Amino acid sequence: MTKQTAKQNISAASIKEMAGKAILALEDKKAEDIRVIDISQVSVIADYFIIANGNNSSQVQAMADEVEERLHRAGYPLKQKEGYDHANWVLLDFGDIIVHIFDKENRLFYDLERIWRDGMLIDPNELK
Repeated sequence: MTKQTAKQNISAASIKEMAGKAILALEDKKAEDIRVIDISQVSVIADYFIIANGNNSSQVQAMADEVEERLHRAGYPLKQKEGYDHANWVLLDFGDIIVHIFDKENRLFYDLERIWRDGMLIDPNELK
């Protein structure tokens, strides 16, 4: 599978804009420890992973709702959503970015930053 068939085929500027909107939505719902990993050079599944955590399932769901709503209004369709009902790890797949929202315990357990360490950590402020 090529990168273009795996993802949406939009410009790099639009991908950064999409990521920035997701980060702002997370911040507005008081997300903790927002991390961005550029995985474009190590995987075809997306350009960015955005990872954050909340303090409880209600906050995790509120963050997911806010990201989904803002990106939808901006014209970025959600491709897939997983884990919303349990709210210990919600995955929002927008094609070029994948947002992972965890509760604290599951964030530590799954440690995506370690698993995807071949990607490049990016300061979230660079995308806003």
